[in-house]
Amino acid sequence: MTSVIKFHSTMDTVHIRFAKANLSAIVKAAERGCPTLITRQGVPAAMVIPLGVGRRLFPQTEISLATHLLALPSGLEAERDATPLRGVNV
Repeated sequence: MTSVIKFHSTMDTVHIRFAKANLSAIVKAAERGCPTLITRQGVPAAMVIPLGVGRRLFPQTEISLATHLLALPSGLEAERDATPLRGVNV
């Protein structure tokens, strides 16, 4: 099997072994806007796409912890456990 990787404006197709050996080049191609289809035994298995395309397909809806904390109502009081701490013998 001969794998030729061109990385131009259309999508290239490569075998998974070739992709593993040339991951850096595939990522650089994605950065330039060229997606790459990765096959396993001739069957499409995965695709490396430019980040902008991926963000459009899978928008990040996760909110950061800082955003959650800032959204807490002011003056929120939490009960504190008054049980004394146990001693540790060292």
